[in-house]
Amino acid sequence: MDKTRCGWCKNDPLYMAYHDTEWGIPVYDDDKLFEFLILETFQAGLSWITILRKRENFRNAFDEFDYKKIANYSEAKYEELLLNAGIIRNKLKIKATIANAIAFMEVQQEFGSFSNYIWSFTKGQPIKNKWKTLSELPATTELSDTISKDLKKRGFKFVGSTVIYAHMQATGMINDHVTECFRHQEV
Repeated sequence: MDKTRCGWCKNDPLYMAYHDTEWGIPVYDDDKLFEFLILETFQAGLSWITILRKRENFRNAFDEFDYKKIANYSEAKYEELLLNAGIIRNKLKIKATIANAIAFMEVQQEFGSFSNYIWSFTKGQPIKNKWKTLSELPATTELSDTISKDLKKRGFKFVGSTVIYAHMQATGMINDHVTECFRHQEV
C-alpha cells in the first residue's frame, strides 16, 4: 500500500526520500543547521528539487559545509566557486555563504551554539501545525519575520522571511506535514 505524503514530493524518488527521512525532523546539530541554512540560501528564487539534485556538488564545493573553512575563503576560492558548474553560480549567494559562515560563528560565540540561538525562538520545541492541504501552508509567518530580521541584524545575508520559513520547515522547527501525510504524526 502506498503511503500518503505531502503533495509537493510529486513521486520524484529524490524528493520522496528527502520528505520521508529529513524534512520536518527537528535538527539541533549546528553542522546540519548550517548546511540547511546554506542550501536554503541558494534555493531563494529556485525550486528545492534543483538544490536537492545539486546537494552533493554543494557539499564538495563548500568543504562538507564546514563553516570554519568557509569563513576563511580567499578570493581565489570565491573565483573557483564561480566557475563550478555543479552549484548555483550566483555571485551574491556565494558571498552570502561566506558572510553567513562568519555570522554563524559569532552567534555560536554569543549563545554557545547556533542551535541554542535558533531554537530559542520556539523555546526549544517544534511548532506542530495541522494543515489539511498544501494550499493552507504559509510562505512566511510573524515568527519567520522576526527570525529573519534578527539574523539580518547579526550580519546574515539572503535570509528573508520566506527563506527562514523554509529553513524552519526543513529543520523541524515547525511540522508542516499535512495531516493526512504519514510523516505528520511521526515527527
